[in-house]
Amino acid sequence: MALNTIVSVDTAAVARRVLQVEAEALMALSTDLPADLPAAVQLILDRTGRVIVSGMGKSGHIGRKIAATLASTGTPSFFVHPAEASHGDLGMVTPQDTCILISNSGETSELGDIIAHCVRFSIPIVGISKRDDSSLMRTATCKLTLPDLPEACSIGMAPTTSTTLTLALGDALAVALMEARAFKPEHFRTYHPGGKLGARLAKAAQLMHGADSLPLVSTTQPMTEVILTMTSRGFGVAGVVDAAGALTGVITDGDLRRNMDGLMGRTAQTVATRNPITVRPETLAAEALAVMNAHKITALFVTDVTGTPLGILHLHDCLRAGVV
Repeated sequence: MALNTIVSVDTAAVARRVLQVEAEALMALSTDLPADLPAAVQLILDRTGRVIVSGMGKSGHIGRKIAATLASTGTPSFFVHPAEASHGDLGMVTPQDTCILISNSGETSELGDIIAHCVRFSIPIVGISKRDDSSLMRTATCKLTLPDLPEACSIGMAPTTSTTLTLALGDALAVALMEARAFKPEHFRTYHPGGKLGARLAKAAQLMHGADSLPLVSTTQPMTEVILTMTSRGFGVAGVVDAAGALTGVITDGDLRRNMDGLMGRTAQTVATRNPITVRPETLAAEALAVMNAHKITALFVTDVTGTPLGILHLHDCLRAGVV
């Protein structure tokens, strides 16, 4: 039957009602967590294989997101469509794996072959459903039972509250696993090398120009040579190093302008700004950019603990990498 009738609705009121219903459902879940949640976390930690997530329809869409979150936070995981599983993709599920199977009713027929495969090869199942006595939950090693609460839609049938609860429970599972694995920002960077998240977590060592590009001069070098070094390297700055190779000062275009009187007859150490601002290789590029912005400079030397220059990071390097 075609939907030809359009009626006037209070959109804001509908939105508030839906959000309120789902928010109350989340609070109910948070105060009455599935008893098997800790066991499910430990089960996945103890297994040597991957986490295979599957579900049909809206549960499948949520399952894809759960698998993606797990994979990006240190728990190798991927989604297998239950219909495709029945046509060869069961070969992706090995005895070392753990399966997270999602079905609001617990009676999704398309999951039958995956369930049978898991039983046959003793592959543990983490079931997510609102019916504890369902076919899925009876075979599950760990039961993550959702509260049986009303859907947020006006007819009480469209998956809304149930999918929100499933998604939130998947997030809770993923975060518990990543904390148990002591997952750190540098690990997150490994799994997110692209985009703004990856850029924000990049370190100075990953974006800096290396030792071969460093515009370095000695303390006694005449300014005629210093200017040539600054020009040839193209960073608008020169680093002044002592006999031990430690950075003792920097010379910028601003220093040249401030010392124009007799500049060509002077040496690097008499023009340089002493105690220059530097960063370590492990400094996040976002932090280095913040330092440059705070001090109104366009380049930073990257040094080790002894003050020896290892590289140079330019403002443009950060911007090209998407660090903002």
